[in-house]
Amino acid sequence: GRNYLFIAISFLLIVVGFVLMMGSGSTDEMYNPEIFSVRRIVIAPTITFVGFLGIIFALLYKPRDNK
Repeated sequence: GRNYLFIAISFLLIVVGFVLMMGSGSTDEMYNPEIFSVRRIVIAPTITFVGFLGIIFALLYKPRDNK
């Protein structure tokens, strides 16, 4: 139940993080300073890392039995 929801949300966070990292790179002919933007080197990897931590949490989390 709840673990699958955590996994789905975490997977979505990982996908969002990788999408935020996408963009054109630099070539020998043209330098692209956007490869060093805060979005691509700080925000996106952080979101992706939180997504991976969420999946680990969802796999290890065992709900309490209230019996």
